[in-house]
Amino acid sequence: MDVTDSVPPDQIAALQHRLAEFAAARDWEQFHTPKNLAAALTVEAGELLEIFQWLTPELSLTVMEDAESAERVEDEIADVLAYLLQLCTVLGVDPLAALAAKIDRNEERFPVR
Repeated sequence: MDVTDSVPPDQIAALQHRLAEFAAARDWEQFHTPKNLAAALTVEAGELLEIFQWLTPELSLTVMEDAESAERVEDEIADVLAYLLQLCTVLGVDPLAALAAKIDRNEERFPVR
């Protein structure tokens, strides 16, 4: 199954458009350079990691059972995805095509034995 089969590309494009409109309405496009977006993506990924930082592997599997921590996880995942999609928009990268191509390369690099 191809990754692009499971996520409608129009949903990704709609989210990218919505993010672009949100930034434009606030005149934030001037700050949305590839460097700044990559840095923001890293910061948000760090904030996601912070939630799990001192948990044992077993406890990390239960993080979504608590409503408050589940909300924090979802918020940070949303932030990571938002910056990733904005970076893709600025660079002209189709995120689903890039992921599908990467999976293809990994399947060749790491064959099932």
